[in-house]
Amino acid sequence: MSARLIARLDIKGPNLIKGVQMEGLRVMGDPYDFARRYYEAGVDELLYIDIVASLYGRSKLTEVVRRTAQDVFVPMTVGGGIRSIEDVTELLRAGADKVAINTAAVARPDLIAEVANRFGSQCMVLSIEAKQQAPGTWEVYTETGREHSGLDVVEWARRGVALGAGEVLVTSIDREGTRKGFDTDLIKAIAAAVEVPVIASGGYGAAGDLAAALGAGADAVAVADALHYGRVTLDALRQQMQGA
Repeated sequence: MSARLIARLDIKGPNLIKGVQMEGLRVMGDPYDFARRYYEAGVDELLYIDIVASLYGRSKLTEVVRRTAQDVFVPMTVGGGIRSIEDVTELLRAGADKVAINTAAVARPDLIAEVANRFGSQCMVLSIEAKQQAPGTWEVYTETGREHSGLDVVEWARRGVALGAGEVLVTSIDREGTRKGFDTDLIKAIAAAVEVPVIASGGYGAAGDLAAALGAGADAVAVADALHYGRVTLDALRQQMQGA
């Protein structure tokens, strides 16, 4: 199976936003317009993350997902503020294909198994926000990179997959929005620990970065900043991936 190219859209309220290391957020526009454009340009999947949902205890993504699903026909993964089977059901009915869960899974790991058992492992994406603590060691953060969990990233990835997660989305907080390249050591560590696909997010900056992420063991790469600002086209990204 060839590597997947995913457009990541971080959402705050009704707006597509972009930050650096999950701070300093800038409003980019209507997420639907960007999703439609990426779909028409041939993206493999879309990843919607409501970046403030876990802080406020609610997700505003249902309407965004429903609107997108009317015109966009590639798989959609949705994350942010998902706490229950009811939340998952609502998003899947709106048109999502998969859910990405971070904060609520850390708080109650059984949620991973519940989602996988009810909807299938392919629907349950374990979302991990990773911050490096020392060489070769990363801690899981929750609440969009704001809160320590005390969990080791690699051990948590292994546990999440054992509970039923069918994919692992790993976002490097250190690299997110910096354009300095993916954290390949982090990708290697997770890919070696689990038998499910790994999605790398955070850090794309230049040609060669995608191939490096795939070479480190990622099965898919999520790009946000470079696409939103028009620094690179999806065609160009696709060609870069073929160099992997």
